[in-house]
Amino acid sequence: MQARIAIPLPMIRLPNTLNAWNTPRFETVLKQEIEQIDAGSLPLQQALAASSYVTDRPFQAMLISVNEDAGQICIKAGIFFTGVIAGCSCADDPTPVDELNEYCMVQLCIDRITAETTVALLEE
Repeated sequence: MQARIAIPLPMIRLPNTLNAWNTPRFETVLKQEIEQIDAGSLPLQQALAASSYVTDRPFQAMLISVNEDAGQICIKAGIFFTGVIAGCSCADDPTPVDELNEYCMVQLCIDRITAETTVALLEE
């Protein structure tokens, strides 16, 4: 069983995804809308496994599953993003500034009336 990690994040809204619910374009709209969210509104920093800081590079989303619940649509999605190992920025710092690929799973629950969306980081 996957435990959710509760992390306070800014409230986001996914109105286009809500409007596309039960249509053939749902997955495409969902992916586009997630990828337009500010990275600071997702728990990417908390999900880092191989690096210490999330980069500014765009991230990609992948739909894993979706369930309709009482008053909300709950989506399990994978997020592919990059991070770096932050060094001290000293002239003689040997730490390379290479980007590392990272991945996490999140659950997004969209309110069926307001499109307000909660995000929870899922442990794998």
